Amino acid sequence: MSVNDPIADFLTRIRNAGMARHEKVEIPHSRMKAEMARILKEQGYINDYSEKSAGVEKRLVIELKYGSDGQRAITGLRRMSRPGRRVYRKQASIPRVLDGLGVAILSTSHGILTDHEARRAGIGGEVLCFVY
Repeated sequence: MSVNDPIADFLTRIRNAGMARHEKVEIPHSRMKAEMARILKEQGYINDYSEKSAGVEKRLVIELKYGSDGQRAITGLRRMSRPGRRVYRKQASIPRVLDGLGVAILSTSHGILTDHEARRAGIGGEVLCFVY
């Protein structure tokens, strides 16, 4: 199946799996999605992620995180930059998500970074999504 926006597909699969209270979700693999999963794990939004190879199809398996009362760790995912409308920000105008409680994921010349890391490095880039 062909997907026009693989990042939006990645976010939608995680959002849908969380709403259905699944423990794991499998997503087609790409380096960008693996880097986004790494950031989600570092920020504490998911338990873990791994790469699963089944022949030609390489998959990314993400273990979702829930609280003791069943509350989802990821309450919201929002795609910012789309194929039809790219959103680029300089270092000074990188948005703060929920006044610093959430995280923005950016694609920069230094790789995939969070908004905090990009501000610290003094670089801007394409704002991929907001996670909160």
